[in-house]
Amino acid sequence: MQIAFFLTTKAESSYLLETATLRQALEKMEHHHFASMPVLNSEGFYLYTLFLEDCFWTFKHNPELCFADTEKIMISEIPTHRKVEAVNISAQLDELIPKIVEQNFIPVIDDLGVYIGLIRRKAIVEYCRPLLLQEYKKNKQQENKFILKGVPNMAL
Repeated sequence: MQIAFFLTTKAESSYLLETATLRQALEKMEHHHFASMPVLNSEGFYLYTLFLEDCFWTFKHNPELCFADTEKIMISEIPTHRKVEAVNISAQLDELIPKIVEQNFIPVIDDLGVYIGLIRRKAIVEYCRPLLLQEYKKNKQQENKFILKGVPNMAL
């Protein structure tokens, strides 16, 4: 299945530009209640994902840093500790499953590497849920038939 079905477009999603300050990143993450956001360059290419933990570690490793100083720190200066790879829009659903287990979202790029949006874990789970429940019910019925196969008929 094509992943475009699950795409939240760039216009509908939130992201940071690499020229943003730490303060701007924190405020945007707080406003949207996000723990991570994709970072793009000025041409719209996906660069990496910034996590709140990356921001917190900046404070931890710089004890003299106060919130007012966050206006002076560019997010491009913040070391990241997790790598989130984007997928091409032509990817198939089965390629996303291992990634979506580990990440809340997957950035999506076009053939030129330009960010076009993201796929949220929620969209994949909502799609898979009825399929999983159907498979679960089928397996449960087979399990019950197997268990009852060797049991003599008894009146309840």
